[in-house]
Amino acid sequence: MKKVPDVGRKQIVPDNKPKHFPLTTANFLLMAISAVIIVIGFLLMTGGGSTVEEFDPSIFNTRRVVIGPTIALLGFLFMGYAIIHNPKRRK
Repeated sequence: MKKVPDVGRKQIVPDNKPKHFPLTTANFLLMAISAVIIVIGFLLMTGGGSTVEEFDPSIFNTRRVVIGPTIALLGFLFMGYAIIHNPKRRK
């Protein structure tokens, strides 16, 4: 037999919703800044490439090999800090 739900009785459902969101506006702002830093790092790594007919030595310049990856890495590290940053702790 199927159980028919009891319409006349009110069911009490415990409220398991969190009272506050774990990330604040400051966290989202810091994450947006770090995303921009990551994009800047990847843009610094872009450029023309070599073809079979012609070698382009600019693929090994400092901007594309050192500066771009370093800025992208710093952006990723800053993203981790932006996620775990707790502004309530500072008073």
